[in-house]
Amino acid sequence: ENSTYADMNILGLWAYDAATALAIAVEKVGPMNYSFQKMNNSENSMDFEIFEHSQVGKDLRQTLSSTRLIKGLSGDFHIVNGQLQSSAFQIVNVIGKGERGIGFWTPKNGLVKELNATDTKPYTTSKANLKAIIWPGDTAFAPKGWVIPTNGKKLRIGVPVKDGSSYFVKVTRDHSNNSTTVTGYSIDVFDAVMATLPYHVPYEYIPFAKSDGKSAGSFDDMVYQVFLGKLDAVVGDVTIVANRSLYVDFTLPYTESGVKMIVPVKYKEEKNAWIFLKPLTWDLWVTSACFFIFIGFVIWIIEHQTNEDFRGSRPHQIGTSFWVSFSTVVFENKEKVVSNLARFVVIIWCFVVLILTQSYTASLTSMLTVQQLEPTVTSVHELIEKGEIVGYPKGSFVLALLKKFDIDESKLKVYNSTDELHIAFSKGSIAAAFDEIPYMKLFIEKHCRKYTMVEPTLKTDGFGFVFPIGSPLVPDVSRAILNFTEGDKMGGIEKAWFSEQNNCPDPSSLASSNSLSLGSFWGLFLIVGAAASFAVIIFMAMLLYEHRGFLMRLDPKTLWKKLVVLVKGQKKSEQDHRNGIDNSTHCEASPSSFPNPTSPSTTNCPPSPSSFSDDTEGQQTPLAYHSSNWNGQTPQDKVPEVELTNSSQEQPRTREIAHENN
Repeated sequence: ENSTYADMNILGLWAYDAATALAIAVEKVGPMNYSFQKMNNSENSMDFEIFEHSQVGKDLRQTLSSTRLIKGLSGDFHIVNGQLQSSAFQIVNVIGKGERGIGFWTPKNGLVKELNATDTKPYTTSKANLKAIIWPGDTAFAPKGWVIPTNGKKLRIGVPVKDGSSYFVKVTRDHSNNSTTVTGYSIDVFDAVMATLPYHVPYEYIPFAKSDGKSAGSFDDMVYQVFLGKLDAVVGDVTIVANRSLYVDFTLPYTESGVKMIVPVKYKEEKNAWIFLKPLTWDLWVTSACFFIFIGFVIWIIEHQTNEDFRGSRPHQIGTSFWVSFSTVVFENKEKVVSNLARFVVIIWCFVVLILTQSYTASLTSMLTVQQLEPTVTSVHELIEKGEIVGYPKGSFVLALLKKFDIDESKLKVYNSTDELHIAFSKGSIAAAFDEIPYMKLFIEKHCRKYTMVEPTLKTDGFGFVFPIGSPLVPDVSRAILNFTEGDKMGGIEKAWFSEQNNCPDPSSLASSNSLSLGSFWGLFLIVGAAASFAVIIFMAMLLYEHRGFLMRLDPKTLWKKLVVLVKGQKKSEQDHRNGIDNSTHCEASPSSFPNPTSPSTTNCPPSPSSFSDDTEGQQTPLAYHSSNWNGQTPQDKVPEVELTNSSQEQPRTREIAHENN
């Protein structure tokens, strides 16, 4: 009854259920002859027919096949065609050559530690319902996948040892406990990439150093150890170059590539007499000048009708218009504008001029006060011609690249670290140095505004990880590098190691001061241009509306001819003003000039276009004549006719124009 007390495997449980089912089948068969019948003997002792068999075996077999044991120890027990239809499976943990049961699976309960017919727990697939699993290596932690065969040993990863500080690989020795710690940007990248592989690769870092802790050789020597089989891989700031790829395989690069020349910078004295023109580009200068002229012309159009300051001789009018426009630069304008439209244009133009002048002042101040920087050497050919000393890093492939430039080997000087490079530059023992771009960026950012990189850029494939030729890790690690560098984690590692070095701007950027272009101000010019054009349109519309009666009654029927007549009248008024003729004095009436029944009009002034207005019958009505109105020439058929009469003579009906003395 307490079957759970026995620690049996699935075979024992099946045997127990089979015995139970057989007993049930015997009971179903009932009392029968259970005797055994002995078959004929055979000369072959291995013939199974010599064994006795039951007389009721056939009936018992049929009854057993139709017997179904519900909720046995192994679940439902049922035999079909002599085969057991099992509903429970045992889960076995294989350990070496042995095995260990850790649970069962049933259709009803899923994964369970023990089979229990009365268990009412819901179906589950949680591994927590199984016993502890022992994985290869006698560990309880599940591996990621298949493991690279290492014969039970970890991969030996060689790392370079350098003098001084290094952000890429740094080896720290603790002599108190004789331990070694390897850190750096390259180490963090390799650890993160290996962690993303779908399988586990055990490895350890081995510094490529002598017993005294000094470097055991160059990068080529360290890479060659992989070819010899003394190292399984190399991790560090190892550049992918052609000669190394002959005996090892490289992964894809994880940094940018290239070798550049670095030189000190010096302050450049600005002695340009035309520097005051540099703050603005030529297109902005031309556009500004055109708008100064355009605004002056718009103000003249609006103001010269009513403002005496904008009348007089033609040079006086041009000078006054331009003076009003250009004087907005210093915001000193003695000529007053009286029209609201002109004031509107001037206000917007003053706003634009204010922004232009402030931007110009700021840009010019920056050019005059910021110290400009320039490199001391600009090309490799200049180094060769002057016979300058050139530096290169110790143990680097850069030496082979420099020999391609035909630089005398006596002019080449090696340095062990960036600190030593800075000292060499400070003492003047070298004029330039060649190294890979990642190192040069760190060096420039560490020494703000002292050095800069110049052309040419020698192309390389960047930093990569080294493995033996044909290693199955190379394609997997390369794909992992691509996925890793495209994600956000790569930026986090770069920020952790290089963020403190990014406090200084590039000296080359300090040496440039861009001029202000039209692209930064075209919106302002668009606004002031639209506003000025709108003001002119409003002014012309008001002018035409004011003289609509004159334009409708002159003989010329076309609008263009009427406008010509209107302009001619204005020119006549301006001519009189230039000649010092006051219309009110010129047209001053004598005692005999007033129209009366007995005397004709003695004035010589023709009627102004504005002296006519519409009456209710469509006839011309006398209006007051002012000197400020235009003096237009009236066609001959419109000249008033007055005949002399006396008191006894009948006076005919005539058309008269009365003139009012101002």
